[in-house]
Amino acid sequence: MTDPIHLMLPPTIVVGAGASAQVGEHARRLGGRRALLVVDPFFVANGLAATVEGHLTTAGLAVTVFADVEPDPTDVSVRAGVAAMAAAEADLVVAVGGGSAIDAAKMIAVLHVNGEPLDQYQGYHRIPRAGAPLIAIPTTAGTGSEATQVTVITNTVAQTKMMIFDRHLIPSVALVDPELSASMPPDLTAHVGVDTLTHAIEAYVSRVATPLSDPFALSCIDLVGRFLERAWSAPDDQEARAGMALAALQGGAAFSNASVGLVHGMSRPIGAVFHVPHGLSNAVLLPAVTRFSLAGAPERYAVVARTFGAAGDEHDDQQAGARLLTALEGLNERLGVPRLGQLEQVDEARFAASVEKMAQDALDSGSPARNPVVPTHAEVVAIYREAW
Repeated sequence: MTDPIHLMLPPTIVVGAGASAQVGEHARRLGGRRALLVVDPFFVANGLAATVEGHLTTAGLAVTVFADVEPDPTDVSVRAGVAAMAAAEADLVVAVGGGSAIDAAKMIAVLHVNGEPLDQYQGYHRIPRAGAPLIAIPTTAGTGSEATQVTVITNTVAQTKMMIFDRHLIPSVALVDPELSASMPPDLTAHVGVDTLTHAIEAYVSRVATPLSDPFALSCIDLVGRFLERAWSAPDDQEARAGMALAALQGGAAFSNASVGLVHGMSRPIGAVFHVPHGLSNAVLLPAVTRFSLAGAPERYAVVARTFGAAGDEHDDQQAGARLLTALEGLNERLGVPRLGQLEQVDEARFAASVEKMAQDALDSGSPARNPVVPTHAEVVAIYREAW
């Protein structure tokens, strides 16, 4: 008899144009009276924060805006958010932005209730109590954080990224409004789009994939294959934007319930050392890690290839895997995704000095253990150098 399998998702998910306008209704339903609005600074400048604040105040909530969220949120910004929440006596958190804002908001909501030290929650299932209710409104079709039980917070002392995985991190409500992603520039659309694809591929080939996570992963892969390049080349293509917003949600649902793998394990140290955005570092690493991992799950990678449109039924599994690798390399090239050595943040001398520790940090994260091929330290170093 197999072990039971679980599917953990937000209790309420709303997908569609204008979904973000329902934030006040859901905040009131959750019993909120005073909301902490955690938002990327960009959306303060462009007016989206004020729009969301207006929906909340119309619903009768008092709102405090917290916009001190940086890309790849740190323990410092999380603690500042907890202090802001306490000062406002907030009982609800609303996150508006990309994965950084939502990840920060998740940890603020949890830390407000459970207390310090923050790093005690690193790893799996270490948060004892539910945090404040959280409404997540993503503005990028990429991370899928609105659907996951995961947050990644940078430890500024250790210069490592803490992966925290717990059901208490799942938002109470996810409002997925594709109209909000239309402001993304082409390079961000590309990076987070390949990040979405990475989530789905890693979830599908994961050693702990399940029949409940697989449909989300495959639907995500199909949507990315059909809509990413359209969304990248034509920002006003609403069908493509809607397709990618749904793909991001499904990719998050897939990996949250099946785990990620080696790409994410190797990506986090790049972000911690060089401050490369998470989606971009995933995109950079995906082809090299796929080449390494193909032999560990040839049948599954072949399904990925056929679902993505890189191979057909006439191709056997080995041929399909090879065509998938070619397709991923071609996708990155067409979208202008650079190689690791072409990233302006990554200095070659510092990379050479850091790569051994980065490889160990990648292995210590736990994600590579769920990869189809579990690498050695030397193999991780070699993949970093191949991606250079």
